[in-house]
Amino acid sequence: MEYGVQVSNLEFPQLRDIAQAAEGMGFHVIMTPDHIVMEGPEHQFDPHHLSYDPMVLVAVIAEATKKIRVGHLVLCNLFRHPVITAQSLNSLDRLSNGRLVAGLGTGWTEREFKMTGIPFPDITTRLRMLDEALTVIRSLWTKEETTFAGEFYRLQDAILWPKPVQQPHPPILLGGGGKGLLRLAAKHADVINIISDAGKPGYIKLANVQKLTNDAFRSKVQFVRDEAKSHGRDGRKIGISNVVFTAIVTDSAAATQSMAEGMAPMFGTTPEGLVQSPMALLGTPEQCVKELKRRQKEWDVSQVIFSGGLGETGLRRLAEEVMPHV
Repeated sequence: MEYGVQVSNLEFPQLRDIAQAAEGMGFHVIMTPDHIVMEGPEHQFDPHHLSYDPMVLVAVIAEATKKIRVGHLVLCNLFRHPVITAQSLNSLDRLSNGRLVAGLGTGWTEREFKMTGIPFPDITTRLRMLDEALTVIRSLWTKEETTFAGEFYRLQDAILWPKPVQQPHPPILLGGGGKGLLRLAAKHADVINIISDAGKPGYIKLANVQKLTNDAFRSKVQFVRDEAKSHGRDGRKIGISNVVFTAIVTDSAAATQSMAEGMAPMFGTTPEGLVQSPMALLGTPEQCVKELKRRQKEWDVSQVIFSGGLGETGLRRLAEEVMPHV
């Protein structure tokens, strides 16, 4: 199992500190989101949430560390032309000496587009744009010249030099949960990070969060596996990533039960359903180990990403009491 940390809302000195701490604890990857405004469920947001360039953030992390993989969870395709995305990510792969994970998605936070005037087409169009962008990016990374005539992007004898350190290219991670994104993952991705579907509504609907149950997650994994066959790919080779937004290590089974009973209504589930929710990891170290092993077996999860909001203490407890035993 590979473990990662997603970090945001940190000033640069704190970012360096948490990156070095995560590397020292044995985490395998550290990632940042890509937002102008960070929204929580039902349009909740803090207007003073720090909004730094995600390429700079990953560069800072790469320079502060030596072994941990770095990347984004995930870049918004609509914010950049794919040639610029390919150039920036190639630069980060070389800066990190081949440690980049290239995370991309369609973009979903409608508020960001309304306030900036950046066009925000419907999800079907955004998926077609991402499909073309991924084709362009991979070509620029692997071919001497790229000529591409698509619906949204057109390149003529385009070059990008040097090429990435990782050959044939850095691993591509796609993030999302709708069937359209899962189909793109089956076509393009080395890793799919499955979350609740926010692409179509343009915000995080609690109703959609509640739909991402144990059974739903497993179903989405199978969907990707099956779709991969239509592209001549072995779906079993696509890594499955689970981002855990709430991780709490308790000191007793009684504390676990009490906490699960208190949190379950927010997720629209039972205490038992909450413990198995892809959105959370809750329990004693022994319970967390058991649950992660279950996800590994039943969902075929190969990567778990924890929120950096847990702080160094919370991450250290996971690193010392849970991760070594899975």
